[in-house]
Amino acid sequence: SHAKEILHCLKEKYFKELQDLEVDGQKVEMPQSLSWYPEELAWHTNLSRKILRKSPQLEKFHQFLVSETECGNISRQEAVSMIPPLLLNVNPHHKILDMCAAPGSKTAQLIEMLHADMDVPFPKGFVIANDVDNKRCYLLVHQAKRLNSPCIMVVNHDASSIPNLQIDVDGRKEVLFYDRILCDVPCSGDGTMRKNIDVWKKWTTQNSLQLHGLQLRIATRGVEQLAEGGRMVYSTCSLNPIENEAVIASLLEKSQGALELADVSSELPGLKRMPGITKWKVMLKDGQWFEEWKDVPSNRQTQIRPTMFPIKDEEKLKAMNLERCLRILPHHQNTGGFFVAVLIKKSPMPWNKRQPKVHQKLPQRTGETEVTAANSDNGSECVTEEPTLAENEESKKAQELQNSDTEQSKKEGVCGPPPSKKMKLFGFKEDPFVFLPEDDPLFLPIQKFYALDPSFPKMNLLTRTQEGKKRQLYMVSKELRNVLLNNSEKMKVINTGIKVWSRNSDGEQFGCAFRLAQEGIYTLYPFIHARIINVCIEDVKILLTQENPFLSKFSSETQKKVKDMAMGSIVLKYDPDPEKPDDLQCPIVLCGWQGKTSLRAFVPKNERLHYLRMMGVEVFKAKRKEEESESKTEEEVQQRLVQTEEGMDVEDKEHDLVTKMEAEIGEESSPSPVESSAMEVENKIEDLDQSSKNANSHVRQESKDTDASNVKD
Repeated sequence: SHAKEILHCLKEKYFKELQDLEVDGQKVEMPQSLSWYPEELAWHTNLSRKILRKSPQLEKFHQFLVSETECGNISRQEAVSMIPPLLLNVNPHHKILDMCAAPGSKTAQLIEMLHADMDVPFPKGFVIANDVDNKRCYLLVHQAKRLNSPCIMVVNHDASSIPNLQIDVDGRKEVLFYDRILCDVPCSGDGTMRKNIDVWKKWTTQNSLQLHGLQLRIATRGVEQLAEGGRMVYSTCSLNPIENEAVIASLLEKSQGALELADVSSELPGLKRMPGITKWKVMLKDGQWFEEWKDVPSNRQTQIRPTMFPIKDEEKLKAMNLERCLRILPHHQNTGGFFVAVLIKKSPMPWNKRQPKVHQKLPQRTGETEVTAANSDNGSECVTEEPTLAENEESKKAQELQNSDTEQSKKEGVCGPPPSKKMKLFGFKEDPFVFLPEDDPLFLPIQKFYALDPSFPKMNLLTRTQEGKKRQLYMVSKELRNVLLNNSEKMKVINTGIKVWSRNSDGEQFGCAFRLAQEGIYTLYPFIHARIINVCIEDVKILLTQENPFLSKFSSETQKKVKDMAMGSIVLKYDPDPEKPDDLQCPIVLCGWQGKTSLRAFVPKNERLHYLRMMGVEVFKAKRKEEESESKTEEEVQQRLVQTEEGMDVEDKEHDLVTKMEAEIGEESSPSPVESSAMEVENKIEDLDQSSKNANSHVRQESKDTDASNVKD
């Protein structure tokens, strides 16, 4: 609901300010909406990053973009890379796997689609976002965290052998098949040649020859895990047929009719595209061309594989409908180059024909399963069967060793890190995910204090610690809980769940030791029946711009409501008035704290700025000192952040100190409010090494139950 308000704000305010603007003697081109993206929710600007960052005239627009990006309300992304999630046709009940997800822009689109209806706090679907690179997984967590969804899980596996997961369906174990799979594979990236200078220096035909096998293995693993009737989108930012049509043709050929290419010519009207090609040749690094596999000399047959060549059988080729693939060329609509193919699974893969029966037996009779899988393996499919066989072998050993431990930990609701020592060698050792036991004494005071609805799914609450005080409570959807509890020994989970409550020692004297966390408030709000104060728009402005304002500053209605309420954590709710169209037209829910004589909001800085902007309050603060006095609002908000963001958490004094120090440094050098850390978001894809380190440390601390993201802000 906030997207429409941001769009209105962009059009009515920021774009109007760009009209007739000249930078370095050149007239600024107005941003244009992408005609093919639904509801004008994607816009393109020709302004380079350098001009955006350095031009004083564009400073306000730049601050707006950076601040809203940090909030998760705007994402900066290559236009063509927005296409695959749109072609997946996601519904809120879909189980989705994103196989090669980092840095996370497409994952963010998928999460957004799951939450199409803001009134449903827990959609039935979820996104499992995977990446093979441990560091990039933390970048992925950082991107996904901005959207505050209880339906996302980040895992760290090799996509070509990602394990089969199991879920509990009415008391029996079943293999998890996904309704939608996004398979955006690693590629040579030659479609990015307009923005990526490295492509010109390093490009060689060898790149594609080396990647083709991996791409085919990942795509094969994807279709194996796709549910019948499900949709998988295969995409690359390359224009080389070896990485594109060759992979799709090979997949279609070995699927023996189980897969078909979907005709998406009527989808995304306005997007200029070319059909997939059916004829191509293969070239070696030294310039030798080959038209058929039989022409390849034996000493080159390890570099060039039969699957790289086009299908010779005309009838087979025609039945494949390769022209249904999409090729997007850079000069058609001023984008990068891109390839997309949409596959639909009509029946199980031929080498997995007995799959459902086999996997239902898995928990009781592993030995027999292994034999069945081995027997169904025919020689030509040995490459694709390998992961499955290895997995069965592994799970057999794991089950023998782990059975008693696993059963015990499941009873306790603990999802620890995988037992395999190998997996712990890569990246950090993650803390376990511990679900709150049903009879946990911790929950009763919370339930009573906030008058939680009986339908509140308390079984979905988890912490990241087995011993000591629980400092943060996180929440996942019921479906993700099912996945977590049944797969802890075979899955390396990096992060899942949103923070809904934080321990606050001051609160104990008022009846509840946990205060509400803003990240999870939109998920929690439908279940809370007490401690809600409905406020008018003027009250919201006071809450977001003033430091701990006295109750006397609020409207008389608010004062009356607060009068009879005990001190402690509260919910502040603003409902739009349709009769006042000039006021903000989307609902706002804020976490707050009621003191003896005052009322304050607990909202991260960028989110504060977001709400104020939407209400038409000027929050821009120029970098230059002579202009500082023009806008005090921003300064107040910043000072307020320092005192409130962590202030109520007595245990987090150390972090308070860091935040205050950062704020002091910030005041000395007077940077723009969101300049320092937020600019990393802009550099994520290009400067991946650096930013993955930043995101790594940033999100790593967060998973250790601290408010690291607030500290960073």
